[in-house]
Amino acid sequence: MSAADVTKAADALVAAERTGEPCPPVRSLLAEGDIDAAYAVQRVNVERGLAAGRRVAGRKIGLTSPAVQGQLGVGQPDFGTLFADMAVPDGGTVPAGRLIQPKVEAEVALVLKADLPHRECTVADMIRATDFALAALEIVDSRNADWDITIVDTVADNASSGLYVLGGTPVPLSGLDLRAVRMTMTRDGAAEPVSTGTGADCLGSPLNAAAWLASTLAAAGDPLRAGDVVLTGALGPMAAAAPGDRFEARISQLGRISVQFAQKGDTA
Repeated sequence: MSAADVTKAADALVAAERTGEPCPPVRSLLAEGDIDAAYAVQRVNVERGLAAGRRVAGRKIGLTSPAVQGQLGVGQPDFGTLFADMAVPDGGTVPAGRLIQPKVEAEVALVLKADLPHRECTVADMIRATDFALAALEIVDSRNADWDITIVDTVADNASSGLYVLGGTPVPLSGLDLRAVRMTMTRDGAAEPVSTGTGADCLGSPLNAAAWLASTLAAAGDPLRAGDVVLTGALGPMAAAAPGDRFEARISQLGRISVQFAQKGDTA
């Protein structure tokens, strides 16, 4: 895969985000199934963000839930970069037009107190390095038209990152069984949930997902660091968001978290 092809794919994704008009799936610009090339595209746009003054706040893991893998037709996890300007306050509002085709998923976030430089990170390493856990919402988005994506498309697109919401109640891991947490997410206060799941639905445990990420990044020479936020992956299916929607998730042992989507024409 040539550097020119990688740059062309990166440019297409940037243009889609800038204009709000999704681009054709970028896999058409890359070799079939070339995940390394897709991560090269992702790195180009992360480096562009850094050059523009954006600050990395952590990483996200995607495609950890069998339900989400089934929704998107992929079969392995991936990762992307979280920038500080992607954070939305708990209970806050996503401005109209900020994202192209957003979907919401509830998950567990971990905040680190130590670096994780080991190429073979264990769950024990992960527990020792974690300061606390938080309830989180990830608002995923796709610059690829109609969410027509393979693993190559979503990796290139920063793992379909959009925005994220972190809860404000830190919970230490001592005595917390992340496999057993139960999640229910509702839209507009309806009695019927739009998504449910458990910690076990995230690669068996959010800690398993986080250890996979730590090992993968360490092997790539870009390890997780103290202070990083890690979004460990969806606990249940994604739910599409429309203007005016309000989502609230309840994650046992971690609390509630919510986000509002502004109506079109709102100026606040």
